[in-house]
Amino acid sequence: MYFPQYRPRRLRANSTFRNMIAETKLDTNDLVYPLFVVEGEDIKREVKSMPGVYQLSLEHLVKEVEEVYSMGIKAVLLFGIPEHKDAVGTGAYSDDGIVQLAVKKIKEKRPEITVITDVCLCEFTDHGHCGLVGKNGEILNDPTLDLLAQTALSHAMAGADMVAPSDMMDGRVRAIRDVLDANSFEQLPIMAYSAKYASAFYGPFRDAAQSAPQFGDRRTYQMDNANTLEAIRETELDIAEGADIVMVKPALSYLDIIKTIKQEFNYPVAAYNVSGEYSMIKAAAQNGWIDEEAVVLEKITSMRRAGADIIITYHAKTIANILQK
Repeated sequence: MYFPQYRPRRLRANSTFRNMIAETKLDTNDLVYPLFVVEGEDIKREVKSMPGVYQLSLEHLVKEVEEVYSMGIKAVLLFGIPEHKDAVGTGAYSDDGIVQLAVKKIKEKRPEITVITDVCLCEFTDHGHCGLVGKNGEILNDPTLDLLAQTALSHAMAGADMVAPSDMMDGRVRAIRDVLDANSFEQLPIMAYSAKYASAFYGPFRDAAQSAPQFGDRRTYQMDNANTLEAIRETELDIAEGADIVMVKPALSYLDIIKTIKQEFNYPVAAYNVSGEYSMIKAAAQNGWIDEEAVVLEKITSMRRAGADIIITYHAKTIANILQK
């Protein structure tokens, strides 16, 4: 309703007043910082397509976790890169797998930080797909579920605070919930990659995680970027199966999906600000074409404004520095 006699003031002159009435606010408590852990010693290898992002061996991983915690970032998301890969992703659910060792090491040194673990097979399989592969190259959904559940349980036993299945196999949230409950991890939350689209924005991540498919693509189990109703159905199923948080991935080109999911379910929503979204900004900033901090802040604010409660982002340290100014 418009009242002609009422003229709202925009408070252009005073940033303090503008901040007081800002409708969307950012906080480091909203952020999750993704980290890539590799086997070996004294490894800190920058990902060429993701400036400022590194593959880290355990000792460097712990240092990075301690640094981000000191900046006010209270949660990390772990991706593991094993030396050995095979057709069934054995390293994903091995008790001495790289993710399991990383969780234990972090919890020994910094028990306060929330450790979320990615649950998927793609980094651990020699074919690079998120599930088992049949003789004709088809993805075997149901046989994969048991391995995903074993992976989640092994992470829980190592000390993870939350598991995040990213594979997009049908029924995996229920399989994971059932095995966690049966092993006295009823309180361990699941953050489901519920609306995960088949996206061209994942390219740099596949460099970082060394997880590019060796044949075909992932369109048979990730979502078509033309679809909205499918996102609603997938999210509804994950909630029914026991997800505690649902996720939209990628974030920037899917702000409408974030808003739709939040309005439809009024459920905790995470947005994954993915590698391609990160690398485009880094490349433009390195060429002097944009103000990196201003663009990062505007981008992340848009995700919060759309309805995301949690932002998973490689920009987390940059945002923490901005917020401390």
